[in-house]
Amino acid sequence: MTNVSLPTSTWSQRFETALHPAIARFNASIGFDIQLIEYDLTGSQAHARMLAHTGIISPEEGEKLVSGLEQIRQEYREGKFTPGIEAEDVHFAVERRLTEIVGDVGKKLHTARSRNDQVGTDTRLYLRDQIQQIRVRVREFQSVLLSLAEQNVETLIPGYTHLQRAQPLSLAHHLLAYFEMSQRDWERLGEIYQRVNVSPLGSGALAGTTFPIDRHYTAQLLNFGGVYANSLDGVSDRDFAIEFLCAASLIMVHLSRLSEEVILWASEEFGFVTLKDSCSTGSSIMPQKKNPDVPELVRGKAGRVFGHLQGMLVLMKGLPLAYNKDLQEDKEALFDSVITVNSCLEAMTILLLEGIEFRTVRLQEAVNEDFSNATDVADYLAAKGVPFREAYNLVGKVVKTSLAQNKLLKDLTLEEWKALHPAFEPDIYEAIAPARVVAARNSHGGTGFDQVRQALKTAKARVGEG
Repeated sequence: MTNVSLPTSTWSQRFETALHPAIARFNASIGFDIQLIEYDLTGSQAHARMLAHTGIISPEEGEKLVSGLEQIRQEYREGKFTPGIEAEDVHFAVERRLTEIVGDVGKKLHTARSRNDQVGTDTRLYLRDQIQQIRVRVREFQSVLLSLAEQNVETLIPGYTHLQRAQPLSLAHHLLAYFEMSQRDWERLGEIYQRVNVSPLGSGALAGTTFPIDRHYTAQLLNFGGVYANSLDGVSDRDFAIEFLCAASLIMVHLSRLSEEVILWASEEFGFVTLKDSCSTGSSIMPQKKNPDVPELVRGKAGRVFGHLQGMLVLMKGLPLAYNKDLQEDKEALFDSVITVNSCLEAMTILLLEGIEFRTVRLQEAVNEDFSNATDVADYLAAKGVPFREAYNLVGKVVKTSLAQNKLLKDLTLEEWKALHPAFEPDIYEAIAPARVVAARNSHGGTGFDQVRQALKTAKARVGEG
């Protein structure tokens, strides 16, 4: 099927001439809002059914409209409906093609509807689907995290604060921290879905309509949870889009934080993971290198989603009620953010599943070669009745002395320990062994192995429920 041409003006007889060609190109959104076509067709079919249901048009006319719209859907899927810039936007393109198919009855489709409530409906239908798809991606990401965690409950990894060695951790505990972040992402998207799932259809241009429409009927047909209570708000609200971009930004924050850690872990300085060939690239001039492209790209792509959020906030901050052409700019931000979040979730899931391997021997060496067990020496003394602050200061001196002697705490003799404080006994060595240090932190939510196993069980149940 070939593209059809527009009449001299898309608008009413109020206009005598067509747009300047450059302005027509500047004004057109068909280049990107064609992505909404399936949602536009679905929304229009619901509107046509409502017009027939309320007697605004005849049942026969309603069926002709619904059938014609379905034909356009098939033409689009088969690549036969490819409107160009002359159509301006997807809504006009559909209406014009519909009129070609069903004749003058096609001109009745826009009865009791404005492009303002139409585009709002399309956008919500689109975003509703995308949120559900992203939540599936989050669950896939979580499943890989849980699988890795289950394999590494008793694998130790240095824990950091200020990027300085702090205390040893179960690697599973570290991974489960990202599970918790992504669980909040999954829940947050579900909450936002409820606010996306509200129908503006029937709000008209801004003030409703004089026709006896049934907004609840179209909302029911489109599986919306309700309708906007105020027509002005219905056509001008983009809070739902901003909320989605906030959620998308937080997903990217979490993925970017994990990416940064993987990048550090893969460096020679850390050496905690090995990058596999399937998820890394080389250098064009340095043959020895293996680059962490996946986490670097995820870290970089976070910025574009943040930018879309900022752009949307700036877009909305000065808009008077109701609809303004500025709102055309919300589409590309949403489309690109959806694509970016989906691709980054997929890439990070693959990276964790088959792109990295934890070097357990190196990790064990790492937790054996520092003073991250110093707090446990203080805890040891405190458990024997020494005031914690006194114990804390004493251990600080021990660390200072050990550093001067190029020793670790495990290297001190029992005589040296007793010289520091008579409360020290032979069991001090067991108390400061890395595995014991980790296992002992068995408070709820802690890194103790028993707690981590319980956390894994709980996490699996949460994923199973979703």
